[in-house]
Amino acid sequence: MNSLMLDVESFELTAQEKEILEHPMVGGVILFTRNYHDPEQLIHLTQSIRLAANRPILIAVDHEGGRVQRFREGFSPIPAMRSLKVAPDESTPKTVCTEMGWLMASEVLASGIDISFAPVLDLDGISDVITNRAFHSVPDKVIELASYFINGMKQAGMKTTGKHFPGHGSVKADSHIAAAIDNRDKQSIFEKDLKVFAELIQANKLDALMPAHVIYPQLDDKPAGFSPFWLQSILKQQLGFKGVIFSDDLSMQAANIAGDYIGKAEAALSAGCDMILACNNAKGAISILDQHQALQAWISPKSVSKVQALINQKPVSFNELKQTDRWRQANRLAKSFLVD
Repeated sequence: MNSLMLDVESFELTAQEKEILEHPMVGGVILFTRNYHDPEQLIHLTQSIRLAANRPILIAVDHEGGRVQRFREGFSPIPAMRSLKVAPDESTPKTVCTEMGWLMASEVLASGIDISFAPVLDLDGISDVITNRAFHSVPDKVIELASYFINGMKQAGMKTTGKHFPGHGSVKADSHIAAAIDNRDKQSIFEKDLKVFAELIQANKLDALMPAHVIYPQLDDKPAGFSPFWLQSILKQQLGFKGVIFSDDLSMQAANIAGDYIGKAEAALSAGCDMILACNNAKGAISILDQHQALQAWISPKSVSKVQALINQKPVSFNELKQTDRWRQANRLAKSFLVD
């Protein structure tokens, strides 16, 4: 089944967590700042996760750069995406975005983690939660800069996850803590926010997507991540997306419209998600595992194989990475953004 991604509590696995990782529905683990002490400890943790699961398992993190960077000490300071359009030296935006994508992905992979949920493809608009996580406010500029960043990620060997489909930048509310509603009409959404996803999908830049817990009532009454309209009719049929669809975290406040954890899991899977995330609520995640038989009808072997294709097969060690000229130059470039 392998369709649930959950979290772990600290620097090392507990006995209960090792047991949970053996459950057939667990297919992924997402790590947070609380799971990080130093690179050596992180590598040990990722190795322990794979050992406990005893089968292919996807390890992920939100390590975008700027304020959303889970690992700090011992890692390069990846700048916020908004700042990458203006280089601090003679570098072009193309070079900066490519090298920052490569640097972020290379360091994450060297830690035994398969994917960082990046890049953010939302427009820099009125959102309280997106802000400088976005590359730009203009769709064509987001497409350009994100394409460079994606190229860097792929050069490092990491698959890409675009978020938050079809766009969170024009919604002020933070969907982590409140219901998020975008009342714009179809034309505004499709010509601006959705254009970014559509063009990057057409260019085969995206291996996975994460939909927003946002309701667009002019088109559908469900949040995008629970909506067959958005995930089946628009994303898969109209845009031709064939990659992995991750739900955003089912623990977020805006997801509660779908009910309890079982209701949210069923809504996400039946709408078209290949893997669901249940984080920061162990009881909620365990309730999904306890009812996994009821969810089996919505999980296909194709989804499992697509998710497992995101697992990195050729990790490079942190020590090997830091001996390369490219890492030294990219690290220096990243640090140059810290200078006032």
